[in-house]
Amino acid sequence: MPQPVFVRPPSAGPVPLVLDSPHSGATYPADFGAACDPALLRQAEDAWVDELWSGAAGLGATMVAAGFPRAYIDPNRALEDMDPALLDEPWPGPLAPGDKSDRGVGLIWRLIKGEVPIYDRKLSVAEVQARIDGYWRPYHAALDQAVDAARARFGKVWHIDCHSMQATGNKRSVDGDGTPRADFVLGDRDGTTCEPDFTRFVAERVAAMGYSVKVNDPYKGVEIVRRHGRPAEGRHSLQIELNRALYMDEDAHRKIPRFDQLQADLTRLTADIVGFLARRT
Repeated sequence: MPQPVFVRPPSAGPVPLVLDSPHSGATYPADFGAACDPALLRQAEDAWVDELWSGAAGLGATMVAAGFPRAYIDPNRALEDMDPALLDEPWPGPLAPGDKSDRGVGLIWRLIKGEVPIYDRKLSVAEVQARIDGYWRPYHAALDQAVDAARARFGKVWHIDCHSMQATGNKRSVDGDGTPRADFVLGDRDGTTCEPDFTRFVAERVAAMGYSVKVNDPYKGVEIVRRHGRPAEGRHSLQIELNRALYMDEDAHRKIPRFDQLQADLTRLTADIVGFLARRT
């Protein structure tokens, strides 16, 4: 059984910055019961994203990272965003499957790569509830605690939700099959989860390092930034997606030599963000 969540506290003087990596977990529970090729499942991972951002702790930030894979249960989904067709009996509570469930990637993933079924069976209510209680809830409890502690200490908090994305869209992605993606995609749910100046600052710093960047295209942010982004309360949350072609061979599932450069650039970006926050607290 994988550890649900890892919390890496600051190794330097704390700053009001929390990062989380909800999709980099790579320890697969024995009760997963998936029927598809395990190599395909691994393509759902935001592989090594927590490692790419690991320099943040030395700059005073807290990092929260999942130990379990997103295909098992996705912490970046609301509990209600579940496809009832996955279950062998009615769910005992309310469900509100949305666009993610329709595309097979709700709370419990149904499809991999937009078209390959993960299971050849129905899931029981009991096993889904065990995933929620054993993984989803502990992850959110740890992230809530880190964000709330920073907000209580500094009066404000900035949160970065760290992800990676396939280099191109697939058949069920919002941008369409084969569509090339920018190096970085920033998501603030159309300006609702953090102050516009923060999104603008990060976009400008990324571009200044020579990377292409888009905002809210094709990813705006999902459950985690929605939960934590309340700018009127001094809680700012921004999702950052990294193009996997920058640091890994997706088919071979291995790092490429550019990994180290991207990791160094993300540490430099984090240092710039810490400077930005110092001018606002």
